[in-house]
Amino acid sequence: MELRAVVFDLDGVLLESEHLWEEMWVRYAERFAVRWTPEDTAHVQGMSAPEWSAYLAERSGSGESAEACERAVVDDMVAALESGRMEPYPGAVAMVRDAAEKVPVGLATSAPRRLVDAVLARNDLTASFTATVSSAEVARGKPSPDVYVEAAARLGVDPGHCVGVEDSSNGLRAAHAAGLTVVAVPNPTYPPKSDALALATTVVDGVAGAREAVLGLLDTHSATAPGATR
Repeated sequence: MELRAVVFDLDGVLLESEHLWEEMWVRYAERFAVRWTPEDTAHVQGMSAPEWSAYLAERSGSGESAEACERAVVDDMVAALESGRMEPYPGAVAMVRDAAEKVPVGLATSAPRRLVDAVLARNDLTASFTATVSSAEVARGKPSPDVYVEAAARLGVDPGHCVGVEDSSNGLRAAHAAGLTVVAVPNPTYPPKSDALALATTVVDGVAGAREAVLGLLDTHSATAPGATR
C-alpha cells in the first residue's frame, strides 16, 4: 500500500509529558482532598481535554466547571513547559523533520490547542507539521478515530495511506480504527494493553526504533506525495 503521510501523537511519542499530566491531575484532585489513582489516569489517557476535565471535576468533587478545571491543569502544564520540565525525547525533533522531508506530516493529539502550539513553537517544529489536530477540535477523543480521521483530512490524504505513531492503548485503538498503518512505541511507564498493542503493524522501542520504522515504511511504500520532497 502506498503511504503518503505520517501522523504523530504528541504525549509519550514526541514529548516526555505523560507523567506530568498525571502529576497535574493528582495536584488538582488533592486541592479537594481526593486521591487520584493510577486507575483514574488509565481511564482518562487519550481523552480530549473537555472529556478528562469533566471527569476530573466530577471525580474531585470540586464544584468547578469542566472549563475551569481544564484551565487550571493546562496552566500547570504550560508552566512545566516554560520551566524546562517538558522536553522532547532525544531524537524526536529530528524524526519529525526527517519524515517531513519525505511526506506531509500531521499531529493527532489529546493535548489542548494552547499547549500544542506552545510546545511546537518552543521546539521550532511548527513549520514541520502540515496539519495539527487537538481532539478537543473533533467530536470524540481517543479511542474514537475522530482525531486521526481529521488529521488525514487536513493533510489531504486518505487515512489508509497514512502511518500513525502511537504509545498508549487508546491512541493505538484510535489510529487503527481510523485505518492508519500503526507503529507502536510502547510507553514503559504507562504500557499499552496487549489487545491494543496487537493492532499495530510494527512495535518498536523508543524514538530511534520509531524513526527507523517510519522512514523504512515510507521508503518501501511511498510515492512522492503532493507537497513532499524526495
